[in-house]
Amino acid sequence: GFELGLLPDAVPGIGGAQALWGVADADAAYARLLALGATALEPVKDVGEGIKVAAVTDPFGNRLGLIENPHFDLKKVR
Repeated sequence: GFELGLLPDAVPGIGGAQALWGVADADAAYARLLALGATALEPVKDVGEGIKVAAVTDPFGNRLGLIENPHFDLKKVR
C-alpha cells in the first residue's frame, strides 16, 4: 500500500522533494484544482511514453504535483 505523512509544523513551500498525486486525467485534474483556487505552477506536460505531469500551489503555499501514468498498475503494488 501507500502512506502519506504530513509534517504539521513544517514551513509551507514549493522547494524540496515533490510527491506526485496519481490521477486518471491530468488535464482535468489540473483544471479542477485551478477552478478551486490553486495557482498554476507547472502546466500539464507530456514527459514521454504518455506520462503527463503538472503542479499547482495550494492556498497555503504548498506544491501539489500531479501525474497521469497510463503504465501504472495498482494491482502490482498491492
